[in-house]
Amino acid sequence: MLTRLRKSFTTVAVDDLDLEVRAGELYALLGPNGAGKTTTLRMVAGLERPDSGGISVFGIDARAQPLATKALIAWLPDEPLLYDKLTPLEYLEFVAGLWRIDAGLAASRAEELLRWLALWDNRDARCEGFSRGMKQKVALAGALIHDPRLLILDEPLTGLDAAAARQVKDLLVERTRQGGTVILTTHILEVAERLADRIGIIRAGKLIAEGSFAELQARGAGADGLAGTASGRETLEDVFLALAGG
Repeated sequence: MLTRLRKSFTTVAVDDLDLEVRAGELYALLGPNGAGKTTTLRMVAGLERPDSGGISVFGIDARAQPLATKALIAWLPDEPLLYDKLTPLEYLEFVAGLWRIDAGLAASRAEELLRWLALWDNRDARCEGFSRGMKQKVALAGALIHDPRLLILDEPLTGLDAAAARQVKDLLVERTRQGGTVILTTHILEVAERLADRIGIIRAGKLIAEGSFAELQARGAGADGLAGTASGRETLEDVFLALAGG
């Protein structure tokens, strides 16, 4: 839960933002470039210090207890950092060691994740020879190795082909089915339309609309650009442009 969260650089990036994501849901945070999406998520992940406001993660005050909060979170940026000389197995062993996960449990989770993401056959190849999509999947496995309760992803499908994107989308849906919580940003609005339980749209650092796709359709129908009627045929792109502006 975010309460009056604020962050400024040369201009205000996040402007007294109030936002609540429910446990066990897949929440898509959408907005134009520069709307404050990535800054918001970086503050939740503890990578940016807010100027003011509150951040609570599963009831823990993130500003007062940053280490306890980070133990519950995995953050995957749009440009993940890998150690290219490591193999996927070596990378996951390294990340698991940072989280102090038992070696036997870490090995079991690593195999499960690599098989899930169709990387098991590449487990002993150095990451330096991987495509962008394969590197993205290795980074996702690294984010999940400590079994976080909250997974935050910034443009997770960037650079993925159709097959890899489907694997990642299936994994995210399965995480929520197992009780995990997922927050993602994406410019691929069809992904949010199909996968998200709820969608939030921010502009200029403020939340301007929120709800399920059906709820946003109903709200967007009264906005300019949707002819003032809810036909049920509008895409999320139609709704987004009507609410957030072209």
